[in-house]
Amino acid sequence: MDMIKYVEGQHARYDLPSVRTGQTVRVHNRIIEGSKERVQVFEGTVLRVAGEGLKKTFTVRKISHGVGVERIFPVHSPRLLKVDVMHQGYVRQSRIYFLRDRIGKKAKLRRVDQV
Repeated sequence: MDMIKYVEGQHARYDLPSVRTGQTVRVHNRIIEGSKERVQVFEGTVLRVAGEGLKKTFTVRKISHGVGVERIFPVHSPRLLKVDVMHQGYVRQSRIYFLRDRIGKKAKLRRVDQV
């Protein structure tokens, strides 16, 4: 048996839903500040999913007070508590970086059920 796959299998997470490009997700992330611990929720659109195995990540973008904010989350991180999929947008590309240039309603994706 391949030793790398064996070790990766022990640390992989299978309790999270599969995240795809174009989805609007709500990510619950555990933040540790000194001796305190809290949960931070980050809601936005998935721009890309990259990597495979334990190195798999997804990038989420939201607009906060008129400024675009992007965060990269590792899928198999123990700090990632929960990922809620709000809805799926209609996209035909694996990386939707064109949303970075759009503002307001133009930055919205059509929902799959509306296509």
